[in-house]
Parts: sequence; structure tokens; C-alpha cells
Amino acid sequence: MKRALLQLHVAVFLWGFTGVLGRAILLDATLLVWYRLMITAVSLWILFALQKKITRIPMRSVLAIGGIGLVQALHWVTFYGSIKLANVTIALTCLSTTALLSSLIEPLILKQKFQRSEILLGLFAIAGILVIYNTHLQFSWGIIIGLVSALLIVLVSVLNKKIVSEYTPQQITLYQLSGGFVGLTLLLPLLLQWSDGSMLPSAWDWLWLLVLGWVCTIFTFFLYIRSLKHISAFTMNLTLTLEPLYGIILAFIIYRENQHLSNWFYLGFLLIALAVILHMWRLLKPFSGRRSREVVPAGD
Repeated sequence: MKRALLQLHVAVFLWGFTGVLGRAILLDATLLVWYRLMITAVSLWILFALQKKITRIPMRSVLAIGGIGLVQALHWVTFYGSIKLANVTIALTCLSTTALLSSLIEPLILKQKFQRSEILLGLFAIAGILVIYNTHLQFSWGIIIGLVSALLIVLVSVLNKKIVSEYTPQQITLYQLSGGFVGLTLLLPLLLQWSDGSMLPSAWDWLWLLVLGWVCTIFTFFLYIRSLKHISAFTMNLTLTLEPLYGIILAFIIYRENQHLSNWFYLGFLLIALAVILHMWRLLKPFSGRRSREVVPAGD
């Protein structure tokens, strides 16, 4: 149990570290994600081929899973775009609203009833975002793009719930990342119209991209899957909410981003954090004692 919890925390910490890497890599957000997907997808095909874990699935399923992968790729593009337009702290603060956004969006897609308490907590989070937005107008576009990123990853999470029981985590991860890479490649001519930077990574960019692809994506995936076999769903969900916090702390230490934030930011973040904590506390009883199912990690 302790080892599994440690593995999960390491995975979540490394996901939080992706924001720091996103700022360190000087590429445009679209190219950053394209190179990340290329490194990750190619590496996984080679790794799974050597382990003989590649299994065929119907083409219809490949397209469906690949389509979800494209949505996740666009989530990454907007996440790193938010970092480029604002900073790591702002992007991760927007990302921290995903649990609440999910509770509001899932009923629409899965045709379930809305919970009044979740709507109230969602309003808390919205209030926090509005406080941050109105007091940090220099980051306005970064906040808007960051919220789009949060909405996209919620959509990925909801869509994954529809297929998680039909395929293994390895199958879903492999075909989603591959679908994201192919889909983003097709969209490159359109998305690169807003790019004004270099098309090729520098030597340092290559190093950080390899860390992003191998350590923060593939390695964390295996840590995550192993930990799920021994911990409850509630513990897993609660720990995942720490991802933005880890990333913000790292951004404060490495980039000293706290120097560019006013006291109003902390008030807004407190409102969001309070809503997330109350949301997770509310889920404590339903999830208590259950074992989590193996799902694809939603980390960044």
C-alpha cells in the first residue's frame, strides 16, 4: 500500500513538472506537443512490440480511440499555450478546476442528473477564476486558453469512461497517443499559421522533450497503472488533485512566478482549492472501500 501510494505521488509530481518543462522548451506550443507525441508514440510502439503487448482492435475502435487522442493533443496544445501566454501558475490554476468541471459536464454527456451541491461548488471555482482574471488582466488570454484546456481534458476523461471497460490501459494509451500524433500532424498547416518561432528544437529543447516524453509520460503511465492495483479510487482521485499544487510550487521555486502575482491571486486560488477539497470530501463515502479500475491517466 505504501509503495503504491509513493508510486502514485511520484507520477503526479512528474505530471506537475510538465508545466515547468513547457516553459523551459522554447518551441511554439503546437510544435512542442507534436514532438512530444512523436517521441512518446514511437517509443511506445517499439516498447510494446518488444514486450509483445501490441494487440489488434477493430478499425472503428482505432478511429474512436484515436479521436479521443486528438482531443487530448489539443488539450496539451492549449495547456502549453496558456503557459506561453501567461505562466505555469496560471495554466495549472485553470487546470485545477477540472474535477469540478467534470461534475458539471459529465451529466450532460452521460445523461445523468445534476447535483445541486456540485453546481454550488462549481460556482465557487468560477468565483475564484473571476477574481484571478479581473486582477491579472495581463494574463487574460492565458486564463481563457487555460480554461479551454481544462474543458478539453474533462471531455477526454468522460469519453474514456465509455471505453475503459472494453480495452486495456495499454491499448487505449497506445492508440490515443498515436491518434493524437496523426491528428495533430494533419492540423499542423492550420495551427502553425499562428506560430512565429523555430520549427526545429534546440539541443536543450531535445533534452527536455525526451524527459517530457520518456519520464513524464511513459514512465509515469507505468507508475500510475501499478499503483492503481493497490489503492482505492478515492485515494487516487484525491492524489490527482495535487498535480496543479506540485506544479505551482515548482514554478514558484524555479521561475519565482509568485513575484508576478498579487494577493488577489491567492484569494482566487483559495476559493478554487476550497471547492475542490469540498468536492473530494463529498466523494469520500461513495468511493470508500472500493478499488479503482485501471484507467488511462489524465495527467499532463
